[in-house]
Amino acid sequence: MASTGSGGSRRAPTDFPFGTLTDDAGASAEQVVVEIVQGSLAAVEMEVETAIGRTSRSPIIRDAHDFRAGIHDRLLRKLTGRSYSALVHPVARDFPITEMRQGDVFFHNDVYRSEGGIGHLPDLCVTVPVFHDGQVVAFVQAFGHHDDIGGCVPGSMPSGATSVYEEGLMVPPIKLWDAGVPNRSALAIMTRNSRMPDSLAADLDAECSACLMGARRLGELFARYGKETVESCFDAIIDRTTQTYRREILSQIPVGQWVWEDYAEHDGVDEPRLFAQRITMTRTGADDPDGERLVLDFDGTSPQAKGPINHCGDYSDGNFLKKWLAPILRNLAESPERMAELDVNEGVVPLIEMRFPPPGTLLTPVFPAPTNARTFVILRLLGVLAGVLAKAVDGRMPADQETIRYTGVYGEDRQGAPYLMREVLGGGSGGRYYADGEDTIHVVPDSRNLPSEFTESRFPFLVERLGLAKDSGGAGQFRGGLGYEKHIRMLKDAHFMSIADRSILACWGVKGGLAGRPFEVVVDPGGPAERVVDALADAEPVKAGEVICIRTTGGGGWGNPLDRDPELVVRDVVWEKVSPEAALADYGVVLTGSVDDDTLAHDPAATATERAARPAPSDAFFDRGPGYARLSGGADSADVDFVGSQP
Repeated sequence: MASTGSGGSRRAPTDFPFGTLTDDAGASAEQVVVEIVQGSLAAVEMEVETAIGRTSRSPIIRDAHDFRAGIHDRLLRKLTGRSYSALVHPVARDFPITEMRQGDVFFHNDVYRSEGGIGHLPDLCVTVPVFHDGQVVAFVQAFGHHDDIGGCVPGSMPSGATSVYEEGLMVPPIKLWDAGVPNRSALAIMTRNSRMPDSLAADLDAECSACLMGARRLGELFARYGKETVESCFDAIIDRTTQTYRREILSQIPVGQWVWEDYAEHDGVDEPRLFAQRITMTRTGADDPDGERLVLDFDGTSPQAKGPINHCGDYSDGNFLKKWLAPILRNLAESPERMAELDVNEGVVPLIEMRFPPPGTLLTPVFPAPTNARTFVILRLLGVLAGVLAKAVDGRMPADQETIRYTGVYGEDRQGAPYLMREVLGGGSGGRYYADGEDTIHVVPDSRNLPSEFTESRFPFLVERLGLAKDSGGAGQFRGGLGYEKHIRMLKDAHFMSIADRSILACWGVKGGLAGRPFEVVVDPGGPAERVVDALADAEPVKAGEVICIRTTGGGGWGNPLDRDPELVVRDVVWEKVSPEAALADYGVVLTGSVDDDTLAHDPAATATERAARPAPSDAFFDRGPGYARLSGGADSADVDFVGSQP
């Protein structure tokens, strides 16, 4: 049994159901029916998410769409691939499946009791069993980031927390609804601990009702085709994913071993330094006794932090982490169109083996280590996997991105009532070997910034600017995508909050591409009280009339900027994505004419001369930006940043 936070080993997975639902693993399933069932699962998942979005109350759920749904079979395997989801494992661990009843709804948010599926306490998870002929045949689940679940600061994400007890109310798996009857006592306890009780109650009601609706839809699918047929299709769906990734993705990675690491820059408690997350990746061959797979060894990851950047990744054999990281592998598909077609479901799990260091690291924290800013670790791991893969495939992977950070304000509104506005602003994605990065994307599918019209009508501030942050994307043959620039003018005194990384260390560029611009918040820019706010801030005072200027990260560049088509640089200047100064400094493009009279162009001869005079680029395969030297003791690159570096 996995540790529950008070000692014991988590190296061995908790004993959960294993295997397939049918004897032939779905081989006899009719392909037409498989397509129908797979389409039905996707439709149910989307219907559940739509219902939550339309009936929830908090802006972060209803408007920002910071939640996910998932469908799992009775062996707890994730069937849908549209997005990641939490795990059913902790519910099945604590409540025997044979004792579940129609109308039951299970709830949990306890990080150390979630088998790795929940990263911080604001992520509340509801799970509903699906019944056919009186037996559990599947599960519908939803989890989302909620405004407030208690703790020592509004928003339940204290940047200086040194214990999970400071972060809010911990709820291990409980039965929130019993055979269709809500547990009013449990709901009362949760809402009593929240600073936003009405929003929390409404959001939970929306999520429970939506998952119950999804369970009815799935029950109809079983009634239409029968349990044996549907479960055969489930096996076929998962097996098809395994075979597709083995054939189309693993085949692109040569047999061998590579190592790379990247860093979080601060934990809210200690002074900024390099908090390492390292992956040694081994691609095994067909002659390996355990088969072809990727072995991801996290040895070399830094000790757990005092502050809240830890992530419980080693529970349940890393089951959640495998599905969290697997979308990065899709970048190896033969085309962007094919990449978009590839699902990530339980079928990727057999192809990834994870080896964790002993308890006490950033990925194996010991209870009660704080975790509310664990995005610093799990987002970085996406980049570490992309980086180590880039070394293996000669750079045919995107450069880095950082697309989650929490910013917001809280105080009293015009009527004197308390309010909390928080949003998850995205950033630019990394340049790719065939195209520029995308602007202002978000790692959570379908998530978005809050509409200015909505926030201005509800909260005491004005959004004076919401646009692209010029020059934020890393220069490259293919430029990094741009981040946001958002200006908020406060109409009443308030407090600003921020949970963000990449304010010192930038999103790295690859194969000659340059790093993007880091995250930055400036209050009262150009005014008498101008000041830079730390990226981890719980209660920065902001006076009425002051402006909060937020610039989010740009993605890293791909390839040497001097190889970029000068016409594209001219276009970027016209579009105000790149400044005229950066066109010369970063790309060596000598501009002529003016944007104002539509005569902007470049001088081909002068540009060629300018580029030829530039020094040869660094031998490092990655560019980490100038902030790395500040934390590394003056070094521009790490030892692992060179292609020949091996574990």
